[in-house]
Amino acid sequence: MDELDALTTDLVSIPSHEDETAAGDFIETWLRDETDADVTRDDAGNVVARVNAGVGESLALVGHHDVVPPAPRQLTDDGDYVVESGDGRLYGRGSADMKGAVAASMLAFRDAAESATNEVVFASFVGEEIGGTGVRAALDAGLSLDYAIVAEGSTNYSGPDRTDVVVAHRGRRASTLVVSGTACHASEPERGENAVYRACDAVDIVRESTFPETEVLGHTVSGSIAVTEIDGGSAWNVIPDHCEVTIDERTVPGGYADLSQTESIEGVEWVVEQDLPPMACDDAEFADRVLAVAERVHEQRGDSTPEQVTKPHATDAGWLAQEGTTCVVYGASEPGEAHTKNESVSLDVLERCYETYRGLLSEW
Repeated sequence: MDELDALTTDLVSIPSHEDETAAGDFIETWLRDETDADVTRDDAGNVVARVNAGVGESLALVGHHDVVPPAPRQLTDDGDYVVESGDGRLYGRGSADMKGAVAASMLAFRDAAESATNEVVFASFVGEEIGGTGVRAALDAGLSLDYAIVAEGSTNYSGPDRTDVVVAHRGRRASTLVVSGTACHASEPERGENAVYRACDAVDIVRESTFPETEVLGHTVSGSIAVTEIDGGSAWNVIPDHCEVTIDERTVPGGYADLSQTESIEGVEWVVEQDLPPMACDDAEFADRVLAVAERVHEQRGDSTPEQVTKPHATDAGWLAQEGTTCVVYGASEPGEAHTKNESVSLDVLERCYETYRGLLSEW
């Protein structure tokens, strides 16, 4: 599909790791030129387009147009992004995560919206890579969606040559143990209170914490906890009076580990730095409907049969679900592609996603 390849190439080439304005301008202008939708751009930079606004329950295709910083090889001398094609793939920062799927969503929205009898929406947010700042701003401003297909990666999760339907994903809570003690000369350690020792006692509590686990539409979702950094002490002959421990926790819908227990250790304060919510699809009928369309598209193309699966990574679907939107995730990115120096997306898979998005919207 030449139009999809060209649109993806144009969008991927636009730098958007420090400032999403140019990418947002491109998306907004294209939607205004190519569709009759009501297109809005909020103060945060989010782009939202609607057809049949207020009619029935809404279905949205959701993405984001910000990306993580590129590797040196992904930048041209003038600061644009390098975009290359080969072996049926398109290479460039953001091709997989997730401008390719945004382009497929844009075309599907244009081509299918007129056939829909209820409200259909396209939304591309800013700030997903830094904690969902765009979607949170939109929700705070009153954005309300009934159903959403978040076009993050779900390809080849259950096996090769398929794009699966994600019905749940984990969240991420990042926290820090801030530990205080009393400094003294290391030749007389009994005169002080060793902050590193206190930190080690708190880490033992983290290691012994029970990982949360839940079930979503018949799929088990398990969390995890790991200490990833420790920093304390100022010199070899000084008992440390300060230590900090970083904890990475992967959460599940409705479940967190009780890390507040670390504060039972004297001098320990547990501070939550970031809490990205998990997602659980709360409507089995909707999840089955998405899977049925995906199965039909896969069969028509001669691809393997997709399945309903879970995803280990947090996405903007978590923020939407937290505010009452029924979500699934369905998109072109494969495991191991996002955020890499050789990031790429399969052009054939983008076409598969386009056809699935178009089928879902046209029948809504």
